[in-house]
Amino acid sequence: MQKFNDGLIAGLSATVVLSALMIAKGVMGLMPGLNVIHMLAGLMGAPLAAGWIAHFLIGSVAWGVGFAALYQMIPGGGAVAKGLVFSVGAWLAMMIIVMPMAGAGLFGAHLGIMAPMMTLVLHLVFGAVLGGVYQLRVSGHVAAH
Repeated sequence: MQKFNDGLIAGLSATVVLSALMIAKGVMGLMPGLNVIHMLAGLMGAPLAAGWIAHFLIGSVAWGVGFAALYQMIPGGGAVAKGLVFSVGAWLAMMIIVMPMAGAGLFGAHLGIMAPMMTLVLHLVFGAVLGGVYQLRVSGHVAAH
């Protein structure tokens, strides 16, 4: 059970970092057509607040707990490498499932080539933070015993 708590905290931490980068991207005016929160809210037919809630639930629960559950099976030499590999899987899911459902096309084709590239970079940052925080959490438990 502890590994799932660690995954949840790692996922939440990575989602906070990702959210800050998404907000910064918006403030700088980079790719205004690529707004994941708007996409999620639109898919649910709900207000933007629901998009933010869904974003945090997906990042924390689905990806954070999923990472902890699959950790031993994910290839990579360490937690950060495993986080990067896992985040590429999450990115592929977004490109193949979420983007088409949101009307942006496969791999966000309707948004241009920068959409998949930018989202990949953001997912890699998410994965590095996810793996790093997870490792810190797990190593803290090992040291305490």
